[in-house]
Amino acid sequence: MSGFDKEKEFENAIVEYGGIITKICYYFSSDTDEFKDLRQEVLYNIWKGWDKFRNDSKLSTWIYRVSFNTCVSYNRKEIKRKNTLSIDDVLDIPEETELSKLEKYNAMHKLIQQLVYEERAIILLWLDEKPYEEIAELMGLPRNTVAVKLKRIKEKLVKMSKEG
Repeated sequence: MSGFDKEKEFENAIVEYGGIITKICYYFSSDTDEFKDLRQEVLYNIWKGWDKFRNDSKLSTWIYRVSFNTCVSYNRKEIKRKNTLSIDDVLDIPEETELSKLEKYNAMHKLIQQLVYEERAIILLWLDEKPYEEIAELMGLPRNTVAVKLKRIKEKLVKMSKEG
């Protein structure tokens, strides 16, 4: 394959699956600068591994794995924790107040950021409406384990939102 063909395939894949990359980077970043850094790192790693993709899985699955693993590695390298808005601050709103969709989305983002990496991956895949079988394949877990973990993660998120 010529260099031009490789670049064109890469560009087409990024256009098609850019939403996956953006969503994963968003959930692993605490601010705009970190998001940009993460996204750049993910794109670099996808490019670097482009020749190694063997079509053993769907391209979207491979891109998800590279994106997720890059974000996990990036976060592990971070020595200091970022100062983020606490859940108490986000969810300390009277029940009669109607939250906008953006406020609800931001509150959920803050909750998901508090999950451990595996839980984040599972809930993000579920939010992306991936079937349990695909989540199991991506995570290297049995399907039933994914179902149990997903149920527990949802319960954990509900509990975390009420503790605020």
